[in-house]
Amino acid sequence: MSSVNPADPGKSSAALAGVPRHVAIVMDGNGRWARKRFMPRGMGHKAGVDALIKVVQASADRGIGYLTVFAFSSENWKRPEEEVSGLMSLLILALSKHVASMKADGVRIRVVGDLTTVSAQVRQALLDAADATRHNDRLVLTVAFNYGGRWDVVQACRQIVEAGLDPAQVDEATMSRYMAMSYAPDPDLFIRTGGEVRLSNFLLWQSAYAELVFTDCLWPDFDAAELDKALLAYRTRERRFGDVGQDDAAPSASQGA
Repeated sequence: MSSVNPADPGKSSAALAGVPRHVAIVMDGNGRWARKRFMPRGMGHKAGVDALIKVVQASADRGIGYLTVFAFSSENWKRPEEEVSGLMSLLILALSKHVASMKADGVRIRVVGDLTTVSAQVRQALLDAADATRHNDRLVLTVAFNYGGRWDVVQACRQIVEAGLDPAQVDEATMSRYMAMSYAPDPDLFIRTGGEVRLSNFLLWQSAYAELVFTDCLWPDFDAAELDKALLAYRTRERRFGDVGQDDAAPSASQGA
């Protein structure tokens, strides 16, 4: 079984075979999945957690080094209070249920987002999960919680100002070092389920050159087979990293599959 060591993601057989180092997913469609089955929305979110566990395992098995999921956006606070409360309770329950098995499987959990505005109980559950798995390196699962791409850019700028950097020192590389996911390579593949075709303020800075895959599959139905479809789409694309108007040029080896 091929695997990607996050410390050296560019040299594994999986990476050379066209497996993305970093996959980001907007997990959309839980509510519609439940509505189609005449279930409360909470049941859709619970099914979504089950789907995530399967996708984490499938990602690790396929040699993906980093998986980042949009668990709760900064805009999600606008949802009905009952639904938000249910999501928080589900998060705590899911972490207590699955962290031990993820730790045993070599998954490292990391959290990005503004945790200053979430409850102490939720914040502690997230931090405990990250601490319990901190020595793992088979797959880095980043949970974006109370996260927004614009928030990420703003917090990076604030850190730069607080660090007293001269404006002449600030370039793209500097910004990247202060982004919330500075520990990870930028996403190679960005997947959104549920039929919506937009980024929804997720990893705006980091996804500048990501390959985008949008699927009508609702998140609770997303499984290893659906992941493989997205990976196949990724492998069939010619990545140009911003090169425009060079349709006749052959891709370099560094551009990947």
